[in-house]
Amino acid sequence: MKTATITELKKELQTKEQSELVDLCLKLSKFKKENKELLTYLLYESNNEDKYILNVKKEIDLQFLNINRKSTYFVQKNVRKIQRNVKKYIRYSKQKETEVELLIHFSRLLYDLLFTIKSSVLENILNRQITVVKTKLSSLHEDLQFDYECEIETFLTAKKS
Repeated sequence: MKTATITELKKELQTKEQSELVDLCLKLSKFKKENKELLTYLLYESNNEDKYILNVKKEIDLQFLNINRKSTYFVQKNVRKIQRNVKKYIRYSKQKETEVELLIHFSRLLYDLLFTIKSSVLENILNRQITVVKTKLSSLHEDLQFDYECEIETFLTAKKS
């Protein structure tokens, strides 16, 4: 079966009635958890981005608390899973401020984790995240850039002293 392009899908969806569109969305949400999560975000959480960020941060906190610390292998595996989830939540929102906010939160928690578990792999993940955040910052407003840069420097220097 050949997959239709986005423009073909858009044209076809425009010809459908509202009830048919609702049925299509429901069928789509039954196939993958991600589809259902995206639909949930679009319907309930996209109107209040601050609340969405707060909820995602709470979930990230919970995931960091539940990391299996039996070996560094499991810690690294859990951190990568959390990182994938963060990227997924960023894709749902598509807002630059949300992206930077969530990446900084993830980086802060990872930095704190590095003080309990020494791992060069985790350090590399953290360094890459900081680099990504700094490149994403360049696309934001100057005031936001300054605020976020201060936030990054605060948590990076807090534990060193």
